[in-house]
Amino acid sequence: MSAPTLLNVGFDNVVAAERVVAVVAADTSPIKRLREAAGRHQKLVDATNGRRTRTVIITDSDHVVLSSLQPETVAQRLVELLKGG
Repeated sequence: MSAPTLLNVGFDNVVAAERVVAVVAADTSPIKRLREAAGRHQKLVDATNGRRTRTVIITDSDHVVLSSLQPETVAQRLVELLKGG
């Protein structure tokens, strides 16, 4: 069994790269509603360290991870991890 590939989402916080379903900008109304619903269902992970949320990462387990990094940065890191293996 191999170790999971970990995606750095800022401030020494990581997410299992294979579990990521979507990386989206945090400023749209549907994403704000998704974020609120995740909080109500105990599925919200805040990895912003008190900074402004710029990216929302959705996993296959319906967890919603908040990051203060730009969506492009997170997406680029994810592509490099999954491509590079």
